[in-house]
Amino acid sequence: NGLAKNSKIKEGSKDAKVFEENLLSIATELAREIARDGEGAKHLITVRVQGARSYKSAKQVAMTVANSPLVKTAIYGRDANWGRITAAAGRAGVPFSASALCLRFNDFLIFENGRPVDFDEAALTKTLSEPEVQIDLSVGKGGGDATVWTCDFTEDYIRINADYRS
Repeated sequence: NGLAKNSKIKEGSKDAKVFEENLLSIATELAREIARDGEGAKHLITVRVQGARSYKSAKQVAMTVANSPLVKTAIYGRDANWGRITAAAGRAGVPFSASALCLRFNDFLIFENGRPVDFDEAALTKTLSEPEVQIDLSVGKGGGDATVWTCDFTEDYIRINADYRS
């Protein structure tokens, strides 16, 4: 607002880059905290989509996965349910080849080139007990990437939302 009487930051300058990086860092942390603070939430879920045709397409897939009640309840139940993730991605309305899909939960590859792969389910289930879960979904070889944050659905979420009327 100018009250500090600092010199103005010029677009494209080193100071502008530092300001932009710090603003993005703060905005990212706030977005994560809003998701983490969901009603009754036990897990912060990061959904990262890569390889889409555009950022807009990647974000559409990520939002559809992140907003899926079946995905949210699977995470709460510590269930690496690739079918729920791939079904959500498929209904996002974004064209991609199912044979290109690759899916990771917390760095465990569980679905590659459109097919489930063998993985250590006990080890993965243990990581799904952690308060943060990451879902990485590759939908192709395009340049569109997006990351969104959400939380799981728990019994507490149901109780909180069933017990009041707005």
